[in-house]
Amino acid sequence: MFNNATEGIIITEDKGSIVLVNPAAERMFGYTAGEILGSQIEVFLPAAAAIHHRALRDEFYQHPSNREMGHNRDLFGQRKDGSLLPVEISLSHYRIAEKLYVIAFIIDITGRKQIEANMLRQQAEMEKISIEVKQLNAELEAKVEERTLILKEALEKLEHSQTELNESLQAEKQLSEIKSRFVSMASHEFRTPLSTVLSSASLLSRYRAADEQDKRDRHIEKIKGSVKHLNDILEDFLSLGRLDEGKVRTEKHRFDLQQVVTDTVEEMHVMLKPDQRIDLQYNAPLEIVTDPKLLKNMLINLLSNAIKFSPAEAVVEVRVFPSGEFVRIEIEDHGIGIPEADQSRLFSSFFRGANVTNIQGTGLGLQIVKRYADLMGARVHMKSVLNEGSIFTIDIPIVV
Repeated sequence: MFNNATEGIIITEDKGSIVLVNPAAERMFGYTAGEILGSQIEVFLPAAAAIHHRALRDEFYQHPSNREMGHNRDLFGQRKDGSLLPVEISLSHYRIAEKLYVIAFIIDITGRKQIEANMLRQQAEMEKISIEVKQLNAELEAKVEERTLILKEALEKLEHSQTELNESLQAEKQLSEIKSRFVSMASHEFRTPLSTVLSSASLLSRYRAADEQDKRDRHIEKIKGSVKHLNDILEDFLSLGRLDEGKVRTEKHRFDLQQVVTDTVEEMHVMLKPDQRIDLQYNAPLEIVTDPKLLKNMLINLLSNAIKFSPAEAVVEVRVFPSGEFVRIEIEDHGIGIPEADQSRLFSSFFRGANVTNIQGTGLGLQIVKRYADLMGARVHMKSVLNEGSIFTIDIPIVV
């Protein structure tokens, strides 16, 4: 991810020296890593900005926090050839062996600035045309109606063009927000299992005696669990990538729905917490026509969430029954629920509820479920009450 990220990523130690630069940052600023490793971070700043930046950097190292730089003002970096580069920068930090490291995530916003410049140019053209309208009205009173019609059409075109530019700018800002959420999520979700793998691997070497096998086994299981978590994260990324590229195709055919639901529920038993159980109630047609593979993936995602966000000894209820022209599958848990303010954005990419930030997850599962449902012609609904639980519903068309 570090090497293939489209954003520039630069890591410095607590004295401001550069320790890592990814390829995107090298291309962005025109340096090779060998030229700048060990240099101060100010090598990427214009001379005037670099003078003030040292004091700001020292203050940040004293009180580090995850934040954006330059709020409400333009930031510029300086390339190796001396040219300036408009950028957005987000800062994060972490510690290894009590030593502070700072990560700068850098986005080249040249395209956005060009869009803004085009908008200003369009606005200037509109103002110019307005002046021309007044002049023409004064000079050509006999042709007022004709000229007004012509200029009105021109204004409509310019307004339409400005609307398109506004939409493009908004789309670019939304993409930037999604990227920022992805970077924050990835840095958090990867750090925890990687730290577990590192610490367990280090501790394994201490247990060499034959009677310490149970301790070795315990750390091996921790490593396996962390690797599985990393694999699950990558599977979510790959699934979303295939959906975005249009590589996921539905393969609808007639199959035994009860068998698929029952098998999926049985497979999820390995994830149950102590004394948790899944209660399946099936009262629907045995056979339907849809894509069984996509449906099973949807059920696994929703059941995993129900188990993960429910306490030990809780019951997860699965109900399957006819509902008009659909077969309805309801998955109900009695867990932590979802805050009302977060419910409208729950199916967005990389979005997670405010009350689950301390629980592992990528924020992609429900987005993938929604995308699969759209491909299948199905519908997904959700009802939730904070601290009481949630009900997720899949409505699958009955195809005869």
